[in-house]
Amino acid sequence: MKVQTVGVVGSGTMGAGIAQIISQNGFSVLLYDINKEIVTRSLTRIYSQIDKLFEKGKLTESESHDVKTRIRTTVQLADLQVCQIVIEAAPEIMEIKQTIFQELDRHCPNETILATNTSSFSITEIAGFTDHPERVAGLHFFNPAPLMPLVEVISGLRTGEDVMERLADFARSINKSPVTCKDTPGFIVNRIARSYYNEALRIMGDQMASPVQIDRIMTKAGKFRMGPFELQDMIGVDINFATTESLHQGFFGDARFRPHYYQQRMVQSGQLGRKSGGGYYEYDR
Repeated sequence: MKVQTVGVVGSGTMGAGIAQIISQNGFSVLLYDINKEIVTRSLTRIYSQIDKLFEKGKLTESESHDVKTRIRTTVQLADLQVCQIVIEAAPEIMEIKQTIFQELDRHCPNETILATNTSSFSITEIAGFTDHPERVAGLHFFNPAPLMPLVEVISGLRTGEDVMERLADFARSINKSPVTCKDTPGFIVNRIARSYYNEALRIMGDQMASPVQIDRIMTKAGKFRMGPFELQDMIGVDINFATTESLHQGFFGDARFRPHYYQQRMVQSGQLGRKSGGGYYEYDR
């Protein structure tokens, strides 16, 4: 089935970024959220990002207009039945994903691929909420979605091979570099990244170095683009903590993935990073 329209469920940071990059590469996008106010606000943010690309000379006036017109919004999941691929980018709460996938499974034709952008939940479990688990897979973008080239394409235990091939082809068609993997906790990137974050938190907790020092060492000496604390602030300390908890549980309490109590305290205090105006660093809101 030729992909013409892609549905994106959830218009937060990830969903908006995914919708933007898909539209920039010539596909129609139907962006869903639970009410008109939320999805309209998200569309305004997307338009702002497109305007910045025009101002920087990366899009012509005609191209920026076309990108905007290819994105439509809806507050009805049933409207996504016209899509050949639907990408869920809702909050990392399993009960929310269960409701979404059960409803998508009812409304979308059997040929429609249902993908989840989850960073840590089991693809197999999410697929189990549907009557057609063979059409469910993971399509994990990284933040910020318009800029990060890698996309993980993840197969659940019952995902069809043709679905994996179609998703990998789609990722390439929007100028992403897909890597396929099996449904294990954290997949590839987040599993590797836990050591980056967790060891940094332990070093800080042992008072060997401050977040500023650790970030400077990793960027100046290690040549990383961002240090572990800067990166947590950008992703969201709460999201990072939830992912670590999920991996720890997914590997049945393996000590390698044990969360650090200080990260939990950051979440409890509302210091979530850039989006809250402060995390390990302070930001203008």
